[in-house]
Amino acid sequence: MGLPRDFETALDSLRRAALRSEVTLEEIPAPTRLAPFAVALSADVSGSVLAGQEEEELATGRFILLYDPQEQPVWGGSFRIVTFLRAQLDPQMGNDQMLGSVAWTWLVDALRDHHAPHTMAGGTATRVLGENFGSMAGSEERIDIELRASWTPLHPNVTSHLEAWVDMVASFAGLPPLPEGVIPLPRVRLT
Repeated sequence: MGLPRDFETALDSLRRAALRSEVTLEEIPAPTRLAPFAVALSADVSGSVLAGQEEEELATGRFILLYDPQEQPVWGGSFRIVTFLRAQLDPQMGNDQMLGSVAWTWLVDALRDHHAPHTMAGGTATRVLGENFGSMAGSEERIDIELRASWTPLHPNVTSHLEAWVDMVASFAGLPPLPEGVIPLPRVRLT
C-alpha cells in the first residue's frame, strides 16, 4: 500500500523548503500512535562564542507533521503540525516576565511572514530554571525557554510552515533575521 496522495504532496513540499544554513535539520523517527502517517524532523543550531572553543547548542527543536485521511475534529483538518523548541537564555533575559508572550509572538510572526495558512494554533511557553548543587554548586544557573505548539495547515503544501519554523528556531538561538539572498557569517568572536 502506497502513501496517500496528500501526504506525498506534503513530504515533497518539505523537501523543497529553503532553510537557513545555521540550522542543521535531519529526519528522526516519527511517533506512530498519533496518526496513521507522520514525519518528524529535528533541528539544531550550534555555535561558539570564542574562537577555538567547543561548539555549544544554542537551540534545538522537533517538527512533526501528522496526517490522518479521516479528518480529526480536534485538529480541524487531516494534517497537524506539532513542534517543540528549546533554547538557553542569559539570566537577565530569562527572568523577563514577558518571555512566554515573546516566544509565542515569534511563532505567530514567523507563520505570518512566511504566508503559512493555518488554523487551530495553540501552545505553551515554559521557562525552566536549572540550579546547581553539590559538586556542581559553583556552576552558573541555567535558564531555558521551551515552546510547545501545534497548528493545522490549511493545505498539503507545507513548505512555508517548515520555513517559518526553522526561522523561529534561529530566533530562539539568537540569530538575527536574514533578508533573502544574504548569507550569514559564522558566529565566532575572536579574542
